[in-house]
Amino acid sequence: MSDIENLVSEWLPLPDVAERLGLPVTKVHGLIDERALVAARVGERKIRSVPALFLDGDHVVDSLKGTIAVLADAGFSDEELIAWLFTPDESLRGRPIDALREGRKTEIRRRAQILAW
Repeated sequence: MSDIENLVSEWLPLPDVAERLGLPVTKVHGLIDERALVAARVGERKIRSVPALFLDGDHVVDSLKGTIAVLADAGFSDEELIAWLFTPDESLRGRPIDALREGRKTEIRRRAQILAW
């Protein structure tokens, strides 16, 4: 099991993401291609999956796309940025993904931009 598999408690295979979002799976591939979502190959069969916390009900967490862009610009691979988002940070009192879900995107993006320097 990889490090990110240990950090992320629930993964959704792409067909499950499509079902939750009410989209065809090809549109989910499009969201990944346009960097609105990121996926990793996890599990024994290395199935391409998305962390469940990237979704909020029937849509992608609003501030995720911009945060992915900042982290990618800082040179993070998809797996590295998932790990960063799910690694607890004492100064945040939680994980960056939790802060994003709480609407604290400015703070998280500022921290992500610092990583680029």
